[in-house]
Amino acid sequence: MSQDLSQAFDTIWADLAGGASMVGLAIVGVGLIVWDIFNSNDTRIPWVAAFALLGTAVLEMFRLNEADTTAFFELIRVGGVASFINVIILGSSLVSVVLSVPYLRQIRHAYGEVYALVLFATAGMLMLGTANNMVTVFVGLETMSIALYILTGLVRHDEGAVESALKYFLLGAFSTGFFLFGIALIYGSTGTMYFTDMAAGYAVGDFKALFWAGVGLFLVGFLFKVSAVPFHMWTPDVYQGAPTTLVGYMSTASKAAAFAALVLVLFHGIGLVTPEAGGGNLQLVLALSALVTVVLGNLMALAQKNVKRMLAYSSIAHAGYVLIGLAAGTSSAYAGALYYLLIYAIMNLGAFGVMALLEWDGREGRLQTLDSLSGLAHRHPLLGVLMGVFMFSLTGFPPFGGFFGKIAVFAPAVEAGLTWLAIVGVLASVLSAGYYLRVVYVFWMRPESEGDPAVRDTTFAVSRVSAGVLTVCAVLLLVIGFMPFVRNLTQSFFNSGVLVLLL
Repeated sequence: MSQDLSQAFDTIWADLAGGASMVGLAIVGVGLIVWDIFNSNDTRIPWVAAFALLGTAVLEMFRLNEADTTAFFELIRVGGVASFINVIILGSSLVSVVLSVPYLRQIRHAYGEVYALVLFATAGMLMLGTANNMVTVFVGLETMSIALYILTGLVRHDEGAVESALKYFLLGAFSTGFFLFGIALIYGSTGTMYFTDMAAGYAVGDFKALFWAGVGLFLVGFLFKVSAVPFHMWTPDVYQGAPTTLVGYMSTASKAAAFAALVLVLFHGIGLVTPEAGGGNLQLVLALSALVTVVLGNLMALAQKNVKRMLAYSSIAHAGYVLIGLAAGTSSAYAGALYYLLIYAIMNLGAFGVMALLEWDGREGRLQTLDSLSGLAHRHPLLGVLMGVFMFSLTGFPPFGGFFGKIAVFAPAVEAGLTWLAIVGVLASVLSAGYYLRVVYVFWMRPESEGDPAVRDTTFAVSRVSAGVLTVCAVLLLVIGFMPFVRNLTQSFFNSGVLVLLL
């Protein structure tokens, strides 16, 4: 696809309007950095960041029904599916910022630059999640990752946080090398970086083996970012050592962006390569990755005593559920994957939000066990009820949102002939009840006397804003399954009826 740069000035305003959310957040982020230089750690900084996220989220909501178009010489997608992805990312970022204000103040790390880094990371996620070109994917991925590396090591005096940040950085840099080699091979075999031109380039090219080698390396980079087995090693340590509300942000917004980019490249590009040419092998790779991810994620979560570490392995398992949909490779499966990402974001933000409010160990929850919180629901019944909603939804109990999200990815897998994989997903969900419901049991049914003595002497401050945000998340999980327009909206993004990655 050729680019006539002589027309750049003619389209600049339309391009800026299309990428307004991404560009706007980057500009506000720079403004917050300058503001913090002259007025360090001003308490108004996080709320400016929150209003910027809210404004861009509202803008993207108005674009949901617009036709799917492109901007910046077709480097990013605008409107339609791109706006839906942006709403998930921006909504997750907004909730995380609101929850982070009292939490970071409590751990004495309420730095103004934190919120600028969140905006920079979010801008990178928006670019990644709406990419239409491999170069855009790389720029968005690295913008997001660099900011997240810094946020992970925010508490520099804590050896756990420093260790987590170092592991994340080193393994992330290593996976980036695989990703870059992959896109180089894909470009060499197809002659294009654009998703929409890959299938045509593959058909006329003579380097078929080179293409599939590139796809394999490309997937390694992406599977690392979404914490899929066997590229999940960094996840438990990073989740355990980083500040809790920022972990909620990383586990939802970044995962939504990475999976969204994978959906777009499969639906518009790699997945359109015919099964006879190797598309069936791609489906098998995704299916096997989903299989080991859901099984290992759930088995390892069962053995955890630390709640943050348990939720880390839980997030690995949920990445496997999304991969089940991607392995199915149909338009309804891709729609189901996006629907699941929305529900997953609400569930995980809520769970990490409650844990942030109940943190008492002075080490960002790194040393805090589940048993130490015995009976806390009787002292804080609202938090107990909210945690129950999030745990039941993560398990997949009806009528909570998690149940409908899993149907959205399991049903297309059955239709695509992957019944065995859907059955594994259902059995893994049953297995997950063993650790999710244990949280509810400890909160409600264990006497407080069995908890840590330090907890009984701790007063947990629950701000009205935090309680309100978490309550909204819980209510959404209770009603979203009965809001068919959300599911229909995701289906409309892929209503071409094209089936890809067929056996």
